[in-house]
Amino acid sequence: MFAPPPDIRTEVFARVPDRFRVTRRKSRWVEVQRGGAPTASFLEGPSFDKAGNLYVVDVPWGRIFKVSPAGEFALVAEYDGEPNGLKIHRDGRIFIADYRHGIMLLDPGSGAVSPFLDRAELDRFKGVNDLVFAANGDLYFTDQGLTGLHDPTGRLYRVNAKDSRLETVLDGIPSPNGLVLNLDDNAVFVNVTRDNAVWRVPMMSNGKAFKVGAFIRLSGGGGPDGLAIDEAGNLAVAHLGLGTVWLFNAMGEPIGRIRSCAGLLTTNVAYGGADRKTLFITESESGQILIAKLDVPGRRMFSHS
Repeated sequence: MFAPPPDIRTEVFARVPDRFRVTRRKSRWVEVQRGGAPTASFLEGPSFDKAGNLYVVDVPWGRIFKVSPAGEFALVAEYDGEPNGLKIHRDGRIFIADYRHGIMLLDPGSGAVSPFLDRAELDRFKGVNDLVFAANGDLYFTDQGLTGLHDPTGRLYRVNAKDSRLETVLDGIPSPNGLVLNLDDNAVFVNVTRDNAVWRVPMMSNGKAFKVGAFIRLSGGGGPDGLAIDEAGNLAVAHLGLGTVWLFNAMGEPIGRIRSCAGLLTTNVAYGGADRKTLFITESESGQILIAKLDVPGRRMFSHS
């Protein structure tokens, strides 16, 4: 359909130090999600604070790391959870999408992790995955669990910043994963992993979804995982199992292929650096963070607004 886009190189920015690599421990998450394969770490959820530190989560071992601009790892928290996504509020609070517990809050000073939202009405979530803030402070997050084409019951939620009300934006999704808002904050792009697609979810002025459709179709690998957007509206889509981050322009045309210089499990992405023109990529197979230099700065994170 399209000519192959140009390749973009990556290099290693940081690696989980040996002292933090887990051996001879068991995890239910590893047994189910990784088939019991040895998993020293599984990085996800990259997000920057105002000082330029990169926060990442380690899903199976319930850890939150802070990575300095020099690439040095520090353990911020370790708790009985499965943190999958992370975003930082402009007031400094750190929100975590925890597969086991729901939406959690991390105090970066003490390392304490506490519940923020653990259920929808009376029902527990299936397994929340990722989250993002709109410019007005509304919090959007995906509830993926083990949904897929066989069980299209995943959901996209919104926590209204004005009254903290939880709202269902869209249900019937076969595996909602990473997400971003468009530049006008009137549509959400959602990676639907097991449909191997990026869905576009436009919203009316009252916040209700309408005219939802597939925006980008992918093939191969394990499907799209994390997602980021730049100031031109280009999407950076981490393709799990393909060792690739795809770049698509605002019309959905491929404009670049960022190839992993490490493993194939490119799970998530975040723009950083002084000019926000460096894309940071969690590569979970090798426990490394990769970087790629790009021409367009990423959209400013809510934490920096």
